[in-house]
This record gives sequence, C-alpha cells and structure tokens, in this order.
Amino acid sequence: MTSSLSLTRRSALGTLAALGAASAFAQGASTVRIGYQKSSTLIVVLKTQGTLERQLAPLGVKPSWHEFTSGLPLLEALNLDNLDFSADVADTVPVFAQAAGAQLTFVAQEAPSPSAQAILVREDSPIKTLADLKGKKVGFAKAAGAHYLLIAALDKAGLSLKDIGQAYLTPADGRAAFEKGAIDAWVVWDPFLAAAQRQAKVRVLADGTGIASYQRYYLASTKFATARADVLDVIYAELAKAGLWVKANPKDAAALLAPVWGIDAATVEQANSRRSYSVRPAVREGLAEQQKIADAFVAEKLLPRKIDALASPLFKPEAAA
Repeated sequence: MTSSLSLTRRSALGTLAALGAASAFAQGASTVRIGYQKSSTLIVVLKTQGTLERQLAPLGVKPSWHEFTSGLPLLEALNLDNLDFSADVADTVPVFAQAAGAQLTFVAQEAPSPSAQAILVREDSPIKTLADLKGKKVGFAKAAGAHYLLIAALDKAGLSLKDIGQAYLTPADGRAAFEKGAIDAWVVWDPFLAAAQRQAKVRVLADGTGIASYQRYYLASTKFATARADVLDVIYAELAKAGLWVKANPKDAAALLAPVWGIDAATVEQANSRRSYSVRPAVREGLAEQQKIADAFVAEKLLPRKIDALASPLFKPEAAA
C-alpha cells in the first residue's frame, strides 16, 4: 500500500531538492537543518532575531532554515533525512509521518490553542450550522490540524467526510478558492484565520473549542535527537523563552512578525492572542489525543495502518530535568 506521506511527494519535490542538505547527520556536524512554516511563530521569532545563531555558536553549530507551506511536507522532509528538526506542526501531522514509518522524537509541545483554527463560511452564506455542511465543498490542508477539526466537527453533527465535497488546499490556495466561491467553507489556522477575518467578510461556523484542542509539537529525527541532545537543549530553552516573550509583549511581537509574514501588525496580534505559546516537554500522557486523532484518520481510511502514538520517543530537555 502506498504510504500517506507519498501522496504529497510530488508537491514536495521542489522544496526537498532546494534543501541541498547532506543525507545524514553525524555527531559533530556543523549545521542543524530546521524546517518551519509561516505559523511556526516562535521559530520565526528566533530566526528573525538571530537567537539560535548566537546560542548555538559555542557548540560549533549553526542553523540552516527551510520554509514549508504546511506541516505534512515538512515532516516528510524530516522522514527523508532532509531536515534534523521540525518547528511546531499541528497535532494531526505526526500521526501521518509515523504511519509512514518515520523515526521521530517529540521534543516539545505547546499547550492547547483550540480557537486558533476554525471553519469559516462567507458572511452571507446560507450555512448556519455544522449540519448544513452536508453536500457542500470544503477546503482544507491535508493532515493539518484543520483536517482533524473538520472530521471532529462533522462527527459532532452526525456527519462524516463522505457527506461533503473535499478539496485539499494549501492556505494560500484555500484563501483564493474561498474568496472566488469555488469552495463553500474553508478550514484554516492562524495567522491565515486572523487575516481572513480582518480582510474579508467571513463568519466562524465553529472553532476547535470543545472539539479539537489543537496542540502543536516540535520534533526531531530520532537519529539527530540521539546524536545531539545538546543542540536540542539549546533550541528548547530558546523556544520556551520566546513563548514567554511573545505573550508578555504582544505589540512588540506583532511589530517584529508583521513584515516577516507580510501581514499588518493588528492581524498578527489577533492571531497571537489565540495561541498559548506555552512551550513544555512532551509527556507520555499528553499524547493521548494523538491516539484519538490517529484512530479517527484510520476510521476514515486516510492512514494506511494503525499506530501506537503513546509509544513515540520523547526528548527530555535538560532544563526540565
């Protein structure tokens, strides 16, 4: 059976080829290859401020940066050994990678942020309830947190994915399709969610509150985690500091991120207000919802096999010891 990750291989080829990184990471290597996406706020803060360049220098290591449009191709790159570390991805994404056999170690997680993703409809849409999605076309990114939010929301309304028309779309393509009426509803996360709310006439049909907790995870290849725990200790510590800074200084954080994201500062501040940015070690009991998510995707025949999410390797940061 073709793995779920292989379904995105064609779309990821250009990104993977552009990485041009060595195929293996050895003890003492001078570069840590970091993958991230626009919603990887804390990594973007560290990248913009040059923090990791400074903090990793004493270890003889420097970061190289690789941006992805969404989490699934990001973790595919990690699985293919084209990255060493993945900035935060939604809780749904690792289960797809694990089902494809990826050797991943959970480095950290952010506390839940359920309102940071939502199902949007146009302001004048006749869709008023989740049940009204039956027979409608809905756009979302495959394997993103938005995908699971949609599954869980439909289930709450007594529906399933079979009851709707599905369109796998990146956030940029989803916004375009939504605005021209090619899809009836769009499931997306911040900062794309905040941008749509402030720039278009939209209505939130449902967010993740009471449906999907939306935790975000930071991961490394297990090989890298074994070889360079010292590097991961530095990254973890700086992510935790960045999370505290963003929440304590919302306007300064928005001013920093706005030109990087190409979004006005007010929109960035709105998006950041819905994310916890509380970075903590990944713990075994915290992966319970991962198992629930994996089982939901298996039931929808979107994963090739069952996985044991609770058996995932966990990294214990020195700062949390």
